[in-house]
Amino acid sequence: MSEKNSEGKRTARERLAVEREKQKSADRRRRALIIGASVACVLGLAAVIGVIAANTGRHKGGEKAAGPVVAPSGALGKDSLAIPVGKDGAKSTLTVWEDFRCPACQAFETAYRPTLHELTDSGKLRIEYHLVTLIDGNLRGSGSLRAANAAACAQDVGRFRDYHDVLYKNQPKETDDAYGNDARLVALAGKVPGLDTAAFRKCVDDGTHTSWVVKSDKAFQTGGFTGTPTVLLGGKNIYEDRTMTPAKLKQMVEDAAKG
Repeated sequence: MSEKNSEGKRTARERLAVEREKQKSADRRRRALIIGASVACVLGLAAVIGVIAANTGRHKGGEKAAGPVVAPSGALGKDSLAIPVGKDGAKSTLTVWEDFRCPACQAFETAYRPTLHELTDSGKLRIEYHLVTLIDGNLRGSGSLRAANAAACAQDVGRFRDYHDVLYKNQPKETDDAYGNDARLVALAGKVPGLDTAAFRKCVDDGTHTSWVVKSDKAFQTGGFTGTPTVLLGGKNIYEDRTMTPAKLKQMVEDAAKG
């Protein structure tokens, strides 16, 4: 064999060896990419599962409704979803579905508050409040939910009505989710004598009644109601009655009290 032919065969063998090494390197890179992609898929799936799990049980307003349904002290009615104000023996009962972020609810409370206080204090009227989170669902946020939970916490220590009134007197603009801040709700409790206690703060921070509020909101959604406030007297939504006034409501309740 000539020296030239031998050199050619060596060169060919070397080229083949180089190509084989390149192929091995390419195979190793492919395997690494496949393994990496598989790991990424697993991690991605885990992330998706995590997101789903994190959002399971979340309220439509974005707030987690975790834990058991804990009704506030003294709550009554079906599923204990009503917070009563007034005496049990009252001849008339006013049922109010309301949202602490709702401007129309604030307008109703402002106009009717003196009359409602007078009638409940005299034993002629009992009010059953149902708390809902309509604005959280429409505008996002958690202020309706958190404020309702805080109000339920106030009910636990017998300060619901006073705190309820404070929340409406200090209601932020509808688009401002200020009540989504527990610190703000605790600060407002300072306006109610005897309310800002360690127990109240813990109840607010823990969201003790959050699931209860969510259940109340679901009852509102399935009840066929169209908006807040819904104010029922004798089964009739008097808020939709354009002729209704505080004076007219007072007369109706007083007439019922006389029998």
